[in-house]
Amino acid sequence: MKNNITVVCGGGGFIGGHLVADLRRQGIGPIRSVDVKPFEGWYQKFDGVENLVLDLQDRVACEKAMQGASVVYNLAADMGGMGFIENNKALCMLSVLINTHLLMAAKSAGVDRFFYASSACVYNGSKQKDPSITGLKEEDAYPAMPEDGYGWEKLFSERMCRHFREDYGIATRVARYHNVYGPEGTWDGGREKAPAAVCRKVIAAKLSGKHEIEIWGDGNQTRSFMYIDDCLKGTQMLTHSDFIEPLNIGSSEKVTINQLVDIAESIAGIKLMRNYKLDAPKGVNGRNSDNTLIQKAFGWEPSIPLRTGLEKTYAWIHEQMVTRARSK
Repeated sequence: MKNNITVVCGGGGFIGGHLVADLRRQGIGPIRSVDVKPFEGWYQKFDGVENLVLDLQDRVACEKAMQGASVVYNLAADMGGMGFIENNKALCMLSVLINTHLLMAAKSAGVDRFFYASSACVYNGSKQKDPSITGLKEEDAYPAMPEDGYGWEKLFSERMCRHFREDYGIATRVARYHNVYGPEGTWDGGREKAPAAVCRKVIAAKLSGKHEIEIWGDGNQTRSFMYIDDCLKGTQMLTHSDFIEPLNIGSSEKVTINQLVDIAESIAGIKLMRNYKLDAPKGVNGRNSDNTLIQKAFGWEPSIPLRTGLEKTYAWIHEQMVTRARSK
C-alpha cells in the first residue's frame, strides 16, 4: 500500500540533510530519511521525520526503505573528495549495490518518481585535459571513459535508471552534479571536497598564525562549484519534470584552484604562502558545466556566485573549528 512517503536515501549526508530540511520547509511529508551512519554521525537530523539507520547496499534494507514510498531521492553513496575517490576505487564501485537494490525495491513498491544523483565524474577523461575547457555537454559522457572507479559506477547506475524507466515504467530522473558545497557537510578527515578543504586550511593558517597553505597539484586545474541551495532547486525541479535524460546540474562559473584559494584568503583577510604538493591526487586538469541544455529545458541554471556561497561555508567551518578547539 502506497503512503505517498518521500524517501531521502543518504539523508544523514551533506546534500541529503539539506534536502530533508528543504522538504520540511515546503511542508512536504511524510518524509523518511535513511542513512548507513549511526544517528550521531548524521549532519542534520529532524524531528517529525522517520529517521532510519539502514545499509542500503543490502537488498532487504532497500525493501524496508521503499515501503509506502512515492518519491525517492537516491543520494546515497560511499564517496568523498578527489583524495578519497582516487584511493578507494573498490569502495566507490560497491555503491552500485545501493542503486541496484533501490531500483529493484522501488519497482516492487510501485514508486512513482526515482531521482538518482550522478556526477560530472562520468565524463570522458580525454575531454578534460585542458584547464581552459569551455564546459562539458551531456553528450560528452560517450564514448565512455569516466573517472576510474567512482565515475564508472555512476555511469553504470545512470544506464540502470534508464532501463528501469524503459522496461518497468518507473519515472527515473538523473542529475550530473558538479562539485556541490556548503555548510553542514564534511570539512576534514579525508572525504571533504575542495571548497571545504581550502576553507579549513585557510582558517587553520589564520588561527595558528602559520601563514602557509598546501595546495594539491599546481593550482591551475579548473573546476566549477555549485552552492547547495542551487543544487536543491535543480534537483527537485528535475525530479518532478518530464525531462528524462541525464542533466548537468552545476555552476558554469569556472575558476582555478588558485582562484578558489584567492577567494578564501579574501574572506579571511590574509595572504598565505602556497606550497604545491604535485604528487597529490588532483583529478582532471579541467572541468566545467555546460548549461545549455538545462537553460533550454527549464529556463534556469545554478547562479549563486562562488564568493557568496563560500562566505557562508567559510563562516560555518570557522565556527566548527573554533568550537572543536575550545572543547579540547
